[in-house]
Amino acid sequence: MIRRDYNRIDPKRRSTLDHKKKQFSAPTYKQQEYPHRLNLYEIPPTAEITLEQFEQWAIDRLRILAELEACSFRNKTPAETAAHITPLLQKWIPLHSNSSSSAGAQDESLKLERQKDHYSHFILRLAFSSTEDLRRRFARIEGSLFKLRFQNDDARERQAFVESLQLDWEVVSEEEKRTLAVDLQNATPGLRKQEVEEGGWFKVDFETVPELVESRRVFLKRGKAYVPVREQMSMVLAGFNERVDKGLELAARALPRLDEDDRLTPILNHLSRNFATPDSTLSDSDSALPGAPINAASIDHLTQHFPLCMRNLHMTLRKNSHLKHFGRLQYTLFLKGIGLTLEDCLIFWRQAFKLITDDTFNKEYRYNVRHAYGEVGGDATRRGRGYSPFSCQKILTEHPPGSGESHGCPYRHFSVDSLTTLLQTTGVNDRDVLRGVKEDVEKKRYHIACNRIFDWAHKGDIKRVKEDGSWGAAELDTIVHPNTYVSVSES
Repeated sequence: MIRRDYNRIDPKRRSTLDHKKKQFSAPTYKQQEYPHRLNLYEIPPTAEITLEQFEQWAIDRLRILAELEACSFRNKTPAETAAHITPLLQKWIPLHSNSSSSAGAQDESLKLERQKDHYSHFILRLAFSSTEDLRRRFARIEGSLFKLRFQNDDARERQAFVESLQLDWEVVSEEEKRTLAVDLQNATPGLRKQEVEEGGWFKVDFETVPELVESRRVFLKRGKAYVPVREQMSMVLAGFNERVDKGLELAARALPRLDEDDRLTPILNHLSRNFATPDSTLSDSDSALPGAPINAASIDHLTQHFPLCMRNLHMTLRKNSHLKHFGRLQYTLFLKGIGLTLEDCLIFWRQAFKLITDDTFNKEYRYNVRHAYGEVGGDATRRGRGYSPFSCQKILTEHPPGSGESHGCPYRHFSVDSLTTLLQTTGVNDRDVLRGVKEDVEKKRYHIACNRIFDWAHKGDIKRVKEDGSWGAAELDTIVHPNTYVSVSES
């Protein structure tokens, strides 16, 4: 149940609420208890939260899911994925165990952590239930997150959680175990005869443990998989996936009823759009490059660190001595974000527009540059500050380029052939990389394609950070902002 807090909602919608609608007629629900760190998310949450919590908790979880998916697309090993995701989990959706020292005397803090985890899962379940593709992606990545947490859980608490589930597993009798002892040992590599005889075994439908069947770690007979107790995680994960899949189907059927709620629908739509490319707020550390101050004369040299969208704008500008309006706006704000001053930006554009007179430049273009920097025009909040550089999400979703325009994202707005030609022009000739980019683009993973090029361009640095950790936090997050791309490239 959502408490009426309208901090993040359009003020025009705050004053009119229809209290006859279902969502306002429900009674106040009791707070739920969370005896375990892990959760199969079978029971929807019912306690009251604010709209601000509704949105922010979902955004925090979305950050984790986006990074998990990026690790998968970038072929990181399970160990690399765990090393990458663990600090992010501690930052955005921490879950301490009951026995952890940091949570021992902080019952309320522990409960809030688990409540946030519970709610954020169900909020995103709603947001991603609208299409089959979103449902499939959400289920897969939530399964990866659950598996990571299950592996890292305290052993005793993990076992207590498993015992509380009452999953549909059939225990193999001692008599059947003795009859199949040879087959069980032969089908489970690394299991000693004594472990076969003394260990616990379960029977489940073979399709519920595809991971074990694929890796040939279980004995199959008459449609049943005989699973040793040591492979408990695979069975729990299968139960988790089954419940999430069913929950998504139920959410999809319930989704139309939310259309009349003008508070939640915009938030859910925003979250589902963010799953294509996570949104990013540019931090102060990304707003300027280290080293010597940037000026108009240094831009050409710096383009080697630019993402493809900005390199394309720069090359088009140098070729035609002109960019159309949205191209100029996208590039101006990017240059502002890397630390180019207004004075130097005006010099840069005047020198780039070689085919016009000073009078034409001052009349038609000078004001727009000053407006972007906040020196003129705009409301009081933007005056002196100007507009923020465009994030990848904004570039991908707003103002698609038309004929003769060069703004936008090449990974989304170029044909595959034109994109390949542009990449080769910038020096990317590795066939495997180009093939990977093509696959990413075909699957609409545009930010992953861009990160793939970043990884290729900095493969020497990435190898070094893996060996000695000397590259700091450069690989901490998947890049989802052009200015972050430059900042990390220069670091």
